[in-house]
Amino acid sequence: LVIIGVTPEGRKERVAIADGFRESKASWQEVLLDLKARGLQAGPLLATGDGAMGFWAALEEVFPATRAQRCWFHKMGNVLNALPASQQAKAKAAMQGIFMAATRDDAMAAINRFITTYGAKYPKATDKLVQDKVSLLAFYDFPAEHWQHVRTTNPIESTFATVRHRTTRSRNCLSRATFLGLAFKLMEEAEKSWRRIRGADKIGPLLDGVPFRDGIPVQDDPPEQQKLAA
Repeated sequence: LVIIGVTPEGRKERVAIADGFRESKASWQEVLLDLKARGLQAGPLLATGDGAMGFWAALEEVFPATRAQRCWFHKMGNVLNALPASQQAKAKAAMQGIFMAATRDDAMAAINRFITTYGAKYPKATDKLVQDKVSLLAFYDFPAEHWQHVRTTNPIESTFATVRHRTTRSRNCLSRATFLGLAFKLMEEAEKSWRRIRGADKIGPLLDGVPFRDGIPVQDDPPEQQKLAA
C-alpha cells in the first residue's frame, strides 16, 4: 500500500508504504490513521485512487472531508473489459474525450454521448462509467495545471512498477520486514528522479480555500462557498 503526496512547494513525496491484506479497509485504515498520528490532521484536499473499495471506505472514516478522484486509467480498463474487442479502440478515444474536455459541462456532454453510443448494446460498460461519474470529474474543481497529475494514479503506478519488478521473484524468499525494507529503498531511489508538479503556485490558494471551477480560480464566491468548494 503506497501513498504519495505533494508538499505546499509542489514537491512529490512518499508519505506511506506498508503491506496489507488484499487492500482491505482495515489495512488502508491502519495506513491512514498512521498518517493522522504523524500530523496529517486535516487530511488531503483530494485523494486519487483506483477502484479498491477498501481505500475509499477507510478514507471516508479517517478523512471524511477529502474529495475522491477515481483514476481514469483504471476506469478505462474496467469499461473496455466490458466491451467486445471490436469496439474498444473507438470507446477508448471517446473516454479520452471525456477527461480531456475543457470544462465539466463538456465532459458531461461527452459522457452522455458515450451512453447514447454504447448504452443499449453494452449497458454493463456504460454502468461502470456512470456509477463513478462524480468522482471521475472531481479534478475540475482543482487548478487546470494540476489535472494531469490528479486524474490518474500514474505517479504511483510508474514508480511502483520498478519495485514490483524487483521484488516479485523474491517475495517468498524474504521476511516481511526485509521485503518492506527492500521496497522502501527502491522507492527512495526512484524519488530522486521525481519532478515538481506543474502549477505549484496554485497550491497556496487551494490551501487558503480559494475555489476553482473548471480549473480556474473563482475569487468572487462568498467565504462559506469557498470553504465548501475547497
